[in-house]
Amino acid sequence: MSASSRRAANLGELRPGEIKPQRRPPPKPARRKRRTGRVLFALVTLFCLPAVVLLPLRWINPPVSSYMLQSEAPLKPRHWVANTTMGRHLALAAVASEDQKFPHHAGFDFDALVKVMSAPGGPSRGASTISQQTSKNLLLWPGGYARKAIEAWITLWLELLLPKPRILEVYLNTVEFGPGVYGIWAGAHHHFGQDPAQLSRMQAAQLIALLPSPRRYGINDGHVLERAAWIVAQMDQLGPAYLSD
Repeated sequence: MSASSRRAANLGELRPGEIKPQRRPPPKPARRKRRTGRVLFALVTLFCLPAVVLLPLRWINPPVSSYMLQSEAPLKPRHWVANTTMGRHLALAAVASEDQKFPHHAGFDFDALVKVMSAPGGPSRGASTISQQTSKNLLLWPGGYARKAIEAWITLWLELLLPKPRILEVYLNTVEFGPGVYGIWAGAHHHFGQDPAQLSRMQAAQLIALLPSPRRYGINDGHVLERAAWIVAQMDQLGPAYLSD
């Protein structure tokens, strides 16, 4: 090696025809911290997003629901009906029909879920509670396992942030009773021409018996009348003070 080559090597200079390898500088600690902070912020936002949406519903009535926005039929006029003005029968009919453990569970009826999953031939019906149905009606869409997972997460927040009477009130004011007919005010007027508080026990049971297939049956179809009679019998067993207790 010549003297000039040795000098170039000692000084880190390139010899003729030689390519110096490029080295990527290590990430700066500040940049690494910013990236970690963004990821943590995104995770916390996703974790708390249901709370941001649901907490105001403790006091504010939702003007519209996800299912209403997805409705292909024109929406019928609707008005919010508070627990105190919906009459004695509708809330009890809904619980007797859809979710008799509603006052006592924390959003999920695991006993019903096990029975459904272990039924011969696999699940033939749903095991969703009123809380789960409220989560779905308000914020989600029909069908799919991904939706079920999101529904469960929203239901946990719903039960944590809203008292049971408020959850039931939101459910009855957002559930569908026919094409474009959402909420018990619209349902009672569409099917009976009356305010919800004026419905008899049998009429309230008929309205609830339309669930979960309000587009498939009419209010006086044999299936609906048969199921309504069963709901009235369940209401008798639970007793008028069941929800207040």
